Amino acid sequence: MTGEQVLIWLEKEAEEDYREFSSSLLPGVSKDRILGVRLPKLRKMAAVIAKDNGQEYLEEEPGKTFEEIMLRGMVIGCVGGTFEEALPRISGFLPDIDCWSVCDSFCAGLKITKKYPEKMWDFLLECLDSEKTYTVRFAVVMMLQYFVNDEYRKKVLDLMEQVDTEEYYVRMAVAWTVSVCYVRYPQEVFSWLETCSLDEETWKKSLQKILESRRVSKEEKEKIRTLRENGRACEN
Repeated sequence: MTGEQVLIWLEKEAEEDYREFSSSLLPGVSKDRILGVRLPKLRKMAAVIAKDNGQEYLEEEPGKTFEEIMLRGMVIGCVGGTFEEALPRISGFLPDIDCWSVCDSFCAGLKITKKYPEKMWDFLLECLDSEKTYTVRFAVVMMLQYFVNDEYRKKVLDLMEQVDTEEYYVRMAVAWTVSVCYVRYPQEVFSWLETCSLDEETWKKSLQKILESRRVSKEEKEKIRTLRENGRACEN
């Protein structure tokens, strides 16, 4: 399918009610750019495009609507190939990310990371140094998606202390990552939370995310509440 054909399909599949709903979740995206196509439909179309003519589609001029950008990111995830083949597509897409939804969906689709974790990790370290909000968020969300494991968890936590969290969507991603680390390694991350150097706002948001998680026990949540009330060791 060509980009023009894709846009025609998107307009046909658009739902006004869903457009209103999507717009309410994406305050930074102009409503004029949102068509209102549900994500499952986009994922199915991405798989079709990737199978039929993925590379040709990606070589076309990118579309401007929210759904066209979202779909493009999904196709990149579906096309596959070696890491060396995928990297230019990934890095080339990052400047097009302008909202949390596209960012997080793009990350979820990059399953190639599981095959090339070391190479992706090195690329993410470069992204963390970017001055662009969503490039940094991309790196943080990729880490929580694929690197909260026995090998990388300590590195991830160390990096979360170094990320500039002045931007809201970066701060929220860091807090989300800390909460995921806690769910998987509660004792270790609790000790880290007692002494870490996260700024106060990000630290409190991390605790909030943990408290909101359904995968954290009542007993663990009580410990987190006590920590929130008493503060970190460095503050006492």
